[in-house]
Amino acid sequence: MHKEEAMKTTCHEDTNSADGSRSTDEYDPCNPPYPPCPPAVGNSLSDSIRLVAKWSREKEAAIGALRASSIIVPERIPKAVNLLFQDKVHNLAPILDKDSVRRFLSYMWVNGQGMQWGSVITPEALNHMISQNAVKCVKVALEGQAPELDGCRASPNCMNQYGYYPLHRAAEFFLVDMIQLLVRHGASANLRTAGAEVIEGLLPLHVAVENTCMHKYLEDCLFPNHEHRDYSEADANFIFKLIHLLCLPEMKIFLDTTRLIAKYIDNLLDELWNYIKEGKLAETAVLLLAAQEQIRKGTSRKRNGDSKPDGFAIIRDRILNNSIALHSGKGQQEEARIRLNNMALMLVHVISKAGECLNSYIKKHLEVPHLEVTERVSSILKDNGFSPTSEWIEIGNPAPMRMCCPVRIYLTYLAKVTQTGRL
Repeated sequence: MHKEEAMKTTCHEDTNSADGSRSTDEYDPCNPPYPPCPPAVGNSLSDSIRLVAKWSREKEAAIGALRASSIIVPERIPKAVNLLFQDKVHNLAPILDKDSVRRFLSYMWVNGQGMQWGSVITPEALNHMISQNAVKCVKVALEGQAPELDGCRASPNCMNQYGYYPLHRAAEFFLVDMIQLLVRHGASANLRTAGAEVIEGLLPLHVAVENTCMHKYLEDCLFPNHEHRDYSEADANFIFKLIHLLCLPEMKIFLDTTRLIAKYIDNLLDELWNYIKEGKLAETAVLLLAAQEQIRKGTSRKRNGDSKPDGFAIIRDRILNNSIALHSGKGQQEEARIRLNNMALMLVHVISKAGECLNSYIKKHLEVPHLEVTERVSSILKDNGFSPTSEWIEIGNPAPMRMCCPVRIYLTYLAKVTQTGRL
């Protein structure tokens, strides 16, 4: 019966009274208020029709503009509507694979009931479009100008039933063009996941960074050798090996995604510092290397024209202050944290000095042998005062894993862990 319920809900979701005004004073960004239709007193029938048509167009434009600029949370799409979409999604998939705007609009006109609720294209539908990287179709949905949409459009900041936003989905799949499109249409990079279906508090930046660290190239390099507790050769080996791995051509799309999202984060240094405090060196390296341009400015977004100190200096001070606090404690746990803190300091120092040259090289090279990358990265490090030996930068032979080890999807992976209680 859920199909019939979805049809009814899709067509009749409207809290406005008969004259077009809201029946409640509560502001609903999913269906915001609009002025009542002007009276047609004294007008001829044809003039009245033109007046109503003009008001209708202006009303839809106003609602669309308000909806596109609003953060819509919580997600309130009836379950029956999402179930109806799931029943139809197999028919939509080939259209999105081709990214055919003409076929997409035709589909929406004829079979769009499960993809819209009131005047909103459902978050479930939008996220599915994003997953298939249908950039042209998503653009049309965000604009909402096509006649076939009848004033309906997608919101770039509407939470879906699982507790995350469109930008999280685009970050999950490292879709750079899609991220740029969403941001141009007002998507916020500072919205966090919420709800029982997902790990709460994740930014799109976290999804990109931590999904990157699930890549098979980094899996064997995520944790240093804990047999050495001092700031030692083993620690330097880990740092240099990690940097070499991140400079491989296969990692470029992950760094590009992180770099793009980092441009729009309000508190980038705080997010970096959280990774350092938690001892997450791989995540720290990804963010340092990808977002170093914003870090050097002291923040990802300058406000009121204020000059900011170099973010690397700010982070170094935080690490040193943390070291002083840690040295006041005793025991193996404190020693391990001190060691990770020192390794983070070394990582910050290396990227602050050699990062710009490394970043320039990463952006230029696409498909080159891993040995060539290793030699070039080692050369850049040596030019900047670091001397990694050949045994320090041994990264094995990850080439056979190129096509058979995709990145695990972080949001889905975490949601599954949350539901099952096990990895």
